[in-house]
Amino acid sequence: MSSAPRPFGAFVAASAAAGRLVVQPRMGFGDPRAMRTGLERTRAATATTVGTLTIDSYTRVGDLSGARAALTEGTRLNGYPIATHPLSVTRALLDGLHDTGFPVQVRHGSARPHSILRALIAAGLDATEGGPVSYCLPYGRTPLRESVAAWAEGCEILAASARPGSVPHLESFGGCLLGQLCPPGLLVAMSVLECLFFAQHGLRSVSLSYAQQTDPGQDEEAVRALRRLAGELLPPGVDHHVVLYTYMGVYPRTEHGATRLLEASARLAVRSGAQRLLVKTTAESRRIPTVDENVRALETAAAAAALAGPPPGRGADESGGEVYAEARALVEAVLGLHTDLARALPAAFARGLLDVPFCLHPDNAGRSRSVIGADGRLRWSDTGAMPIRPDAPADSARLTADGLLTALHHMAVRYDRAPSVPVAARPADRLTTRPT
Repeated sequence: MSSAPRPFGAFVAASAAAGRLVVQPRMGFGDPRAMRTGLERTRAATATTVGTLTIDSYTRVGDLSGARAALTEGTRLNGYPIATHPLSVTRALLDGLHDTGFPVQVRHGSARPHSILRALIAAGLDATEGGPVSYCLPYGRTPLRESVAAWAEGCEILAASARPGSVPHLESFGGCLLGQLCPPGLLVAMSVLECLFFAQHGLRSVSLSYAQQTDPGQDEEAVRALRRLAGELLPPGVDHHVVLYTYMGVYPRTEHGATRLLEASARLAVRSGAQRLLVKTTAESRRIPTVDENVRALETAAAAAALAGPPPGRGADESGGEVYAEARALVEAVLGLHTDLARALPAAFARGLLDVPFCLHPDNAGRSRSVIGADGRLRWSDTGAMPIRPDAPADSARLTADGLLTALHHMAVRYDRAPSVPVAARPADRLTTRPT
């Protein structure tokens, strides 16, 4: 490699200090040549970028024999099989790209990440993402206790891989439980709890995630709550930043709708003080995006962020409002069960103190429900046994199957119908945002 890579967290912090939002694709290809092209184009984009190796579905579920068979048969994979390609292939893929100016993160989706972690460490990488809850409940039927145990060991494997000048980094996926229709208080709480879990198991650099939802004002409040809770609860000496995900639910089908939603997420990242943004492309609703489409998304987001003006200064409101209060109540309820989060997290789900709406995993109570209010904000219609109260109006209609489908398509319909207006002419999507 051309120079020692800068630690992932340090790169993001330096970019933020310079007033630049870091933008990142969700890119993964099975063919090493295609994957290298993707990294090269990401690095060369007119934006401040970090690279991504998104892992294939076989590897995510631990089916390494399936990944090997696919490579042997020439079957196209939906990601990079990092635990199957020879180490020399992955090192050659990264050679001359992964350095002090271009960190690379591995993104995967595995409840049992051991083989992925060992492969990325062997290749000279030290940044990845996931979590014991967020990579378990949405993705399959792995028992939560097994995922928690696997992630505890995985964190320790990653922490032990630190080399001189290296600070292993782990991003919580907790801000994206099921991608959509989860009120922000639970997303914020889950991201904080997973990062506390990471710190308990040796990690000293983490990022807290939040996925854009249905109302920009509520989303801004949520990111501010996430920043405040991280500052209050993470142990001293743990480097951290907030990463925002462009909307993870049903995506607009039109190019203008998809572009507008991406631009809105970039402006949200700047307004709320998030330091990194995971982008989506105009092709998301139809197929796996090409390299060109990913690069266009990176540059579109970077341009929208630049036009949004400087991020909020230290005097900006960091209260987090209602979202902060709700997230704090959830976090405190879990921490009150046991000081060891490897024990507290499964217990919290078993008692329904954490309950993800519309999640069918056997270890999720499944009693909570949410609705999109008339004001566009996500609200609780039922909180089950969680230590928070429903905040939807009492006369809200019970959500039917048709109502759920309508809610799932809310953002796609909204942005596809919106007129195509140049970025500079838009008022930063603040129609429902409280003044700050």
